[in-house]
Amino acid sequence: MGKVTGSVRTAGCEWLQYDYGPGLVPEEGPGSFTMWRYRSLLPMSEGPVRYPLPIGGTPLLPVPALRGALGTPSLWVKDETRGPTASNKDRATALVIEDGLRHGLDTITTASTGNAAVATAFGAAAAGMRAVIFVSVDCQEDKLALMTQAGAWVFQVPDGYAAAVDLSRAAVEEFGWVDRNTGVNPLTTEAKKTVALEVWEQLGRRMPDVMVAPVGDGPTLVALEKGFAELVACGVAARKPRLVGVQAQACQPLVHAWLGTDPGPDELDAASTVADGIAVLRPAIGDAVLQAVRSGGGAMVAVSDPELMEAVGLLASTAGVGAEPAGAASVAGLRSALRQGLVDPDETVVVLVTGREIKAAGPPALGRVAVVDQLDDVRQALGMVHP
Repeated sequence: MGKVTGSVRTAGCEWLQYDYGPGLVPEEGPGSFTMWRYRSLLPMSEGPVRYPLPIGGTPLLPVPALRGALGTPSLWVKDETRGPTASNKDRATALVIEDGLRHGLDTITTASTGNAAVATAFGAAAAGMRAVIFVSVDCQEDKLALMTQAGAWVFQVPDGYAAAVDLSRAAVEEFGWVDRNTGVNPLTTEAKKTVALEVWEQLGRRMPDVMVAPVGDGPTLVALEKGFAELVACGVAARKPRLVGVQAQACQPLVHAWLGTDPGPDELDAASTVADGIAVLRPAIGDAVLQAVRSGGGAMVAVSDPELMEAVGLLASTAGVGAEPAGAASVAGLRSALRQGLVDPDETVVVLVTGREIKAAGPPALGRVAVVDQLDDVRQALGMVHP
């Protein structure tokens, strides 16, 4: 099960390959509908799953009131807020930790704007691993509190998110830790692609016409492309859906790359949007995002903060789904795509709600957060002996 036959580089992103065929796709009628249902299309050997938290199998909601509000009679909401830490980041965390457990490793690291770090902290706690998280100094205090309450060590990097990524990756090389960095470890893409597999099954083994997803670093959208493409490769679907990627107006490097235009100074300011989860100036796999959108005839759109907040309220009032601004970006993006004629109202459309806000019961744990500039600072804070 899950035998990888090779890998290919796609716009700088590593895609694992399998011996595709109908036999890799589960039969109809799932018993336990979790991410592990698709282990034949995941890089996993035989044996029991050791990761202890329930992952995947999130609902695809028919949302009749939201359909009426938007004039889209075939709209569906894929609600990823139902996972252990209320975001789609739980999937990648689960597969990376499962692989780490199978290799006997005891520490996992990632850099994050927030949600991936929270998912990593809680997932590591459940699995008995140590989590070491790198964030920018402006990371929300509530998310810092969640990480530390789950026992993670959190290091704030003054030079921002990109520098946090670099330091986390350097720690992987130096200390041999499990690498959960988005867009770097191919297992993160493999796990996130299961959203596409679930959507196809939940639609009665049919493809949507369009799928809309928020885009920060990019792996969520790229993983959707891979999942849909693998269903076609397995011979169980005839086509892929168009993908529409959504960025915040204040931080839209990939929208401008898509349009071939230069962004203004107020369009590359990660600190100026409420959608911190997608506020990424240097997307990890931006070229792969553009290729994925282009290959299916999709598009990239940008939405303003007022549009994002309106989408948060609309999801709550018409679908009963709580979402953070970044998680609701797909709904705001769909409205923009409809206005621009990029999506026909009568098409079957799935919007991906990637996460909702979760609150910590108190401040960050004392002694678990430190500001660092280099690996020696990390080594000292963790009490590690210099080789």
